[in-house]
Amino acid sequence: MTTVDKEKYKCLLPLIASGNEEEEKDYKGPTPGELLEPLFKQSSCSYRIESYWTYEVCHGKHIRQYHEEKETGQKINIQEYYLGNMIMKNPLSEPGIPTKNIEGQMTPYYPVELGNGTPCSLRQNLPRSSTVMYICHPEAKHEILSVAEVTTCEYEVVILTPLLCNHPKYRFRASPVNDIFCQSLPGSPLKPHNLEQLEKQQEMLKMPFRRVKEEEMPSMKEEKFSSIHKPVAVGSHQLLTVGTTHISKLTDEQLIKEFLSGSYCFHGGVGWWKYEFCYGKYVHQYHEDKESGKTSVVVGTWSKEEHIEWSRKNAARTFSLREDGTQTVRMVSHFYGNGDVCDLTDKPRQVTVKLKCKESDSPHAVTIYMLEPHSCQYILGVESPVICKILDTADEYGLLSVPS
Repeated sequence: MTTVDKEKYKCLLPLIASGNEEEEKDYKGPTPGELLEPLFKQSSCSYRIESYWTYEVCHGKHIRQYHEEKETGQKINIQEYYLGNMIMKNPLSEPGIPTKNIEGQMTPYYPVELGNGTPCSLRQNLPRSSTVMYICHPEAKHEILSVAEVTTCEYEVVILTPLLCNHPKYRFRASPVNDIFCQSLPGSPLKPHNLEQLEKQQEMLKMPFRRVKEEEMPSMKEEKFSSIHKPVAVGSHQLLTVGTTHISKLTDEQLIKEFLSGSYCFHGGVGWWKYEFCYGKYVHQYHEDKESGKTSVVVGTWSKEEHIEWSRKNAARTFSLREDGTQTVRMVSHFYGNGDVCDLTDKPRQVTVKLKCKESDSPHAVTIYMLEPHSCQYILGVESPVICKILDTADEYGLLSVPS
């Protein structure tokens, strides 16, 4: 090879190993159906909570979509549909493993078809049916990744499970990166001049930390899928948990007063870790187990003085423009420090709580998510129509008050 500066090199292209193909060809282990059999036999169920509906997948048995209306702890009414009630036909056998586009990657999945669901009035009362797509995810706990109605009363449900990862044909395949080795010929430098200049420029541009601007934060839709092919556990730039639920049947005025006083707390989380946010008090992360009881971690506690100090260096309010050209508060950010000491950093945990207006057909719905952009430094996002009613009361430090 010759560069534009007439520098000459002899380059060797690597032999691309076909290790995965050989492993797949030689695989003599259990079939995907046999790998998933323990999940079907133990009568386990997975849940996904959205703004109105809750989805229940009891593996190999049924898929239920329901909404509960409650008041003072008493169940009033359940609206429910079965999207599938029994396995209708055997899943596809090898070869010919189907794939689905997940985050731009064609991902292999194992399909299980469930039929005989609740009759659908839009299809001459034919029963609803679903295809459950099981996808390998080594860190998952059989979570429901998505539920979609692909045609009228026909659904696709994507489940992340570690069980399929023991089969080489169902593992996620990253695009291989292969090095090309080049040796300089007599009269040419060890590295091309332009390459050395480029490497120096890149070294100078390296920074230990770049603050992410608010507008660069991913949307909630993107955040829900940010951990498909990455570990779900705590780590840099990873989504810990996300969930949407209905917070209360109180009137708006009662709810706002109780929320701002800290007596009404938001709870979120659909995985191993749950969390509790009490405005002006604390953010806790916890896990409840029948045998070992409750394990709780203090993510951050409220100090007005510390928050005000923090707000002098960080934007406590984020604005947007109305149609008439005036500004309105779109989001406020609050700092909660002095959490439990982190083993990784030997420093107290801390969390930035972002309260954001989010319009919804359900006036008391709340969407909560948690990110960990740096070890033991968290972002807790809380989005709800209720918050829309109080954001304009925020003072220069982002502190809220009951609307007059």
